[in-house]
Amino acid sequence: MHSASEGHPQPTVLSDFILGSQDGLVNVLGILLGLVAASLQPGSHVTSEIILVAGLSALGAESISMAAVAYTSTYSRMRLYRSEREREIREMREVPELEREEVRTILRGWGYEGDEMEEMLRRIEAKPKAWLDLMMAFELNLSYIPPEAPRRSAVLVGWATVLGHLVPLIPFFFTQISLVDAAVVATVLSAAMLFAIGIYEARVTAGSVWRSGVRLTMIGLASGLAGLVIGHFAALL
Repeated sequence: MHSASEGHPQPTVLSDFILGSQDGLVNVLGILLGLVAASLQPGSHVTSEIILVAGLSALGAESISMAAVAYTSTYSRMRLYRSEREREIREMREVPELEREEVRTILRGWGYEGDEMEEMLRRIEAKPKAWLDLMMAFELNLSYIPPEAPRRSAVLVGWATVLGHLVPLIPFFFTQISLVDAAVVATVLSAAMLFAIGIYEARVTAGSVWRSGVRLTMIGLASGLAGLVIGHFAALL
């Protein structure tokens, strides 16, 4: 059995979803806008088919890459937690007075002093698991990561990246519209999705809906539009 605090995996669903969807969207939007900018140069052979191939190739590579990064980073944090937990158990057994002093330091930070602090220390020491959980959370600032968290994080980040890639690609499937019009629609769709992600973040974290939405939209579009500038000047070389 794990404590209640151990029931909250890290990274959270919110951060995983934002990481994958925003990264996927910004990455492919920059590629698409860069290719559209290059297509406007005289003698360019960039077509909607080429843009789709580039976008879908980026989707495949980026979604797998992001999922792998999510898995390895979460797995590393899980192993760190386990190793630090074993070290704390060993120190509680071998140098208990040092560990007690570390608990006193935590309690002083919470405003406990004198006899009240010592009484609280005795109560904590009487519950070894509570003592261990306290040290993990408040001395080492580490959260419990369940064994299934790396796989769950990889799946969520991977699929969120796919979703983020697909949104800007949608207008390029309609070959009857010009590349410039498709780029405009892709930018509008991307802005709408970024704003929606910001709203989701604000509702989960109790922040300002408008501030969060505008912040994510501006950051994402600024990064994506950098691809347009680079594509324009690269085509001139």
